[in-house]
Amino acid sequence: MVDSENLMGLFEAHGFHVTHDADDPQGDVVVINTCGFIADAKEESINCILEQTERKRLGEVERVYVMGCLSERYLAELEQEIPEVDGWFGKFDFRRLLDDEEAALLREREAPAARESASPSECSHAEGVSTFNVHAPKAQRHLTTPSHYTYIKISEGCDRHCAYCAIPLITGHHQSRPMDDILDEVRTLVGRGVKEFNIIAQELTYYGVDLYGRQCIAELIEQMAHIEGVRWIRLHYAYPTHFPWDLLRVIRENDNVCKYLDIALQHISDHMLTRMQRHTTRQETIDLIERMRREVPGLHLRTTLMVGFPGETDDDFRELLDFTRWARFERMGAFAYSEEDGTYSADHYPDDVPEEVKQRRLDRLMRLQQQISAEVEAAKIGQTMQVVVDRVEGDYYIARSEFCSPEVDPEVLIPLSEGPLATGEFYDVRITEAEEFDLYATIV
Repeated sequence: MVDSENLMGLFEAHGFHVTHDADDPQGDVVVINTCGFIADAKEESINCILEQTERKRLGEVERVYVMGCLSERYLAELEQEIPEVDGWFGKFDFRRLLDDEEAALLREREAPAARESASPSECSHAEGVSTFNVHAPKAQRHLTTPSHYTYIKISEGCDRHCAYCAIPLITGHHQSRPMDDILDEVRTLVGRGVKEFNIIAQELTYYGVDLYGRQCIAELIEQMAHIEGVRWIRLHYAYPTHFPWDLLRVIRENDNVCKYLDIALQHISDHMLTRMQRHTTRQETIDLIERMRREVPGLHLRTTLMVGFPGETDDDFRELLDFTRWARFERMGAFAYSEEDGTYSADHYPDDVPEEVKQRRLDRLMRLQQQISAEVEAAKIGQTMQVVVDRVEGDYYIARSEFCSPEVDPEVLIPLSEGPLATGEFYDVRITEAEEFDLYATIV
């Protein structure tokens, strides 16, 4: 999303009218932002490309361009298999879309483009287009989220090289954005009315090592928290190994840093962690969680777990279930292992867990988490908390607390009779009812 928004801003800086609608893109030119991370996302990206090339065949659009991670990984194959695409671009060469000879149509339209349009379309799993640069983009970013929240990408790439992960193959080594660039972007967005900032990277906790020789995520977030107008900061995609402990102090001491941390753990058995090349152990993971909860009371942890990795035994899976019962993650997602080209596991391990076993384990793990989530949310009945209103839907205002990231976490439903309430504004509410993944509340 961040990359697509930067691309849209670049189009607008060159005089184009830009729309963003992945379901029904309108415009003379369609740009598709793809993902190449896991099998489902790759399939979705391919289907999106085929849909838009069919629209081109029917004369509904003039040009179709593809960029992002899928074309970064599989450029030669894609050019051969889908020749109807007018131009293929990777993840980091985005400026070619406006100045390369392949994109002559775009160059011709830069000057008189008030009547022309471009429609960047992204699959729902889209991970990146070629708009990232370690320096802040010169063009003003075109926000596609509601105006009160956004995402801030602080780095690109990853140096961790987990056995199953294709991200380093696509994005390369970890590259941090300079701290001043990030803080300037936050100040600019505050000036445009943004109040909530979700901080993202492929690996958040490694931020700064390449530029400053040390992990600087705590320093960055603390400086960000001191910017006037920043109401909420939420942290996504941390890594458990060599966790920067000072970040816990920053979360605890700054009211506008949400008591929320997204940290993918993947598994708990030492057997699996070793095969996955996670460079941590069961006991180190348990110690990490205990320290996080001790130093930041009320912290909500989101994690991701994997089932069906090559060599996972019934005992490994039972250990994962027991760990999930113990950890009681407030937020948890899970997925079944899929073999990705070029990864260590694809080259060295047979994909030996049958698909039906993977699915059975995934279903059982998610049923357990559903029960845990219901209990966690029910415990909030009677509590007072601050929420921000995102939208109106049916008979309710749909809001979120600091413990809820947009689109992926539980929401807080407030009856319309409690209004009028304004989208993007913060209110204190009392929780009156709870379901497995949603809360109901009234205004205090």
